Amino acid sequence: MRRKEKQITDPDQIEGIIKQAKVCRLGLSDNGQPYVVPLHFGYDSPFLYFHGADKGRKLGILAANDRVCFEFDDLEKINKHASACNWGASYTSIIGEGTARILVDPEEKINGLNCIMAQYSSRTFKFESQDLAETAVIEVKISRMTGKRSG
Repeated sequence: MRRKEKQITDPDQIEGIIKQAKVCRLGLSDNGQPYVVPLHFGYDSPFLYFHGADKGRKLGILAANDRVCFEFDDLEKINKHASACNWGASYTSIIGEGTARILVDPEEKINGLNCIMAQYSSRTFKFESQDLAETAVIEVKISRMTGKRSG
């Protein structure tokens, strides 16, 4: 990170930012062409979990290339100034990399789905076998991530 004074290195602070996030942007590479998709997610260090349809572009890309990147951010406010070049923002962000795999085992899928639901709700859920069969669950093992605070 170029501006070390903005870097967040405390793992508890990084985890706190992730726990507050509502969306994670997952970055993939489709034969060298970037593809970014915003997703609901679950976090259980060192893993991220995502879900979606059991067919589609995202799964096709992951089948060919399991390397991914991800991004979370929280825009707190826009900092206005008389000069356009001095405008800024107060925000926190996390950027990282990892390796993805599409879960097949029903128990692993349930674990991933429970992790996703825990990000958004304190309820417990039951997953029907038909729903599990029609839902893709992606697990990303995080290899590296950095945090940043600005403003």
